[in-house]
Amino acid sequence: MVKSSRKGKPGLREIAATAGVSVATVSRVLNGSTTVAKEIRRLVLDAAATHDVDILSRNKTKALAFLLSNRVMSHAFHSRILMGAEAYCASQGWDMVFLSFSYSPLTPWRELNLPKIVQRHDVVRAIILAGTNSSNLLELLVNRGIAFAVLGNNVIGDQQIADEIDTVYSDDRQGGEEITRHLIQLGHKQIWFVGNTRLPWFARCHQGYLKAMEEADLPPQLSSIDSEEENEIGYLGTKSLLGSGKPVTAIFAGNDPTAHGVYRALRESGLRIPDDISVAGCNDTIGGFLHPGLTTIREFPEQLGRCMVELILNRIANPEQAPQHVIIPTEFVRRDSCKALAPALQAFTTERSTVDRGPAQFIAERHR
Repeated sequence: MVKSSRKGKPGLREIAATAGVSVATVSRVLNGSTTVAKEIRRLVLDAAATHDVDILSRNKTKALAFLLSNRVMSHAFHSRILMGAEAYCASQGWDMVFLSFSYSPLTPWRELNLPKIVQRHDVVRAIILAGTNSSNLLELLVNRGIAFAVLGNNVIGDQQIADEIDTVYSDDRQGGEEITRHLIQLGHKQIWFVGNTRLPWFARCHQGYLKAMEEADLPPQLSSIDSEEENEIGYLGTKSLLGSGKPVTAIFAGNDPTAHGVYRALRESGLRIPDDISVAGCNDTIGGFLHPGLTTIREFPEQLGRCMVELILNRIANPEQAPQHVIIPTEFVRRDSCKALAPALQAFTTERSTVDRGPAQFIAERHR
């Protein structure tokens, strides 16, 4: 009689018997099924450990899903995150599947419908979560037991959950401080922040701005437009500011596309950059293509993508490790859009531009 070479080696049946579940349940855990409750999954993993079996290592799938939420792929910043993530995946012998996903932050997490492919761990092992995300999707992924790493700068809603998951940040808060201090060192005191502070990437830059203004004992000034169209935010926010009659010598736009809108509004009003008003931005996506070149904070989206892949591969290798948090520094980029004020120069008073109080300004005021 030929004896089986597997005799004495524990398999799915032995693990199932120890855990008190069916062989099918053990198989679903092996394949990463999200239909298995976390408590049952824990029982199966503990039973496998009792038999000295690393059940998770049996899943040979080597593909990740890049899930871009509530954003278009043409967005320069997020497309560069994808490039970085995909390049690092390839260098590690992993494949990447790209998916676009739109959902409402108001939908309860139990009612969200994930793309079917990300629910199958025998197809993809984990998710790189980019775009604009809210806490309901994060809660869904946590409760389904789906491993993921997220871009923390763009998480809307309860920020506490970001402390409990694998998260990568670009240090735009520190970048906001640097830009504002630069403007202050140039002699500017009437510095306005233009952006939509309801969105987290604007809010983080604004926090840096507030800190620098507070340290310099200067009053913060905000022109906020409730929109997600960044160029429109800059244009309408600046039109509203110019129509308000309030003094301004410098504008800090929450990102480069917003600064582009600021440029348009200033030029339509007959104002020169930086001779009349200095302008600064954040993220350096288009700052080098504007005229004059935009002083801004350079972020590193390719590194953000690479780092998210690193975190998730660490998570796959060590499922029970503590949440990982990484902050990628930013770089100050000086160009020609900011100018030092002469000691006797008075702040530009927008009263002279009140003739420009067209429809755009009143739209902006309604959004404030």
